[in-house]
Amino acid sequence: MASSIDTAVAPGRVTTDARPGPSLTDALLLFTCILWGVNYSVVKYGTTVMDPLAYNGARVALAAVAFGGLAVARGARGVKRPARRDVLGLLLLGVLGNGVYQWLFAEGVARTRAGSAALLLASSPALIALIGRGMGVERVGRRGYAGVALSVSGIALVVYGGARHAEGHSTLAGNLLLLVGALCWALYTVLLKPYTHRVSLVDISALTLAGGAVPLALAALPAMAATSWSRLPPLAFGAIVYSGIGSLVLGYLFWYRGVRVLGPTRTAIFSNLQPVVALLVSWRLLAEVPTPWQVMGALTIIGGVILTRT
Repeated sequence: MASSIDTAVAPGRVTTDARPGPSLTDALLLFTCILWGVNYSVVKYGTTVMDPLAYNGARVALAAVAFGGLAVARGARGVKRPARRDVLGLLLLGVLGNGVYQWLFAEGVARTRAGSAALLLASSPALIALIGRGMGVERVGRRGYAGVALSVSGIALVVYGGARHAEGHSTLAGNLLLLVGALCWALYTVLLKPYTHRVSLVDISALTLAGGAVPLALAALPAMAATSWSRLPPLAFGAIVYSGIGSLVLGYLFWYRGVRVLGPTRTAIFSNLQPVVALLVSWRLLAEVPTPWQVMGALTIIGGVILTRT
């Protein structure tokens, strides 16, 4: 497994995925959006049957162990290690992207509807485009900005549709946590871009998860110690595995590949598909029925992705 992953995402490797049309990278990002879209309902369930801090600490720790194993396996095969300055930089970035953000994500989802959480975090592509432009990390053309604008318009439609629900499950605290989380993720994605060209994606994932897992685990230890693990339903452990291995391990590998091949903004625009998946899944599993406005918004979001990547 480590060998196939390393071959696919070796830093500096020239691939045909850089072409403007649909590619393997696009397909992997679409798959990631499905993983992450489903994850909102999974996390919502997990944080209802156990403390959000305990749940989050367990899933991030599981992902960190998995990536640590991949990194050790690569080292045993003689793969070149990252430079010391890159190791330190990625560990610090991990505190932001896998410590602060993951805490905000789990706590926010626990306090609002799964569909609403996905919509709020879908603001990150616009933030990434603005931050990336301001920091000079990448140039965004007219088509790219048009795609972002169209997707943001779709988000506005979905949010408007959600506001028309008679049920008022969303809370101000949860929404604010998720909006701050979107800003953290946007800044993290832009700052990560230079590392994706000189460090393998396995090492990036292992180091950033380690950087975030340590402070998150320290904060979650009391909650994890107070959890009666033997009394949890089997689905709770399934949710931890899905959120840890599926959402973080597979999702991060494919996401970082997109950042390296397509750039932060074009990669981030795919995340606007997450609300579409999240709304459908939460409708089926959590009975969060979408409105016609939300359906219109979902179609507009898809149009933005197509405009950006064709």
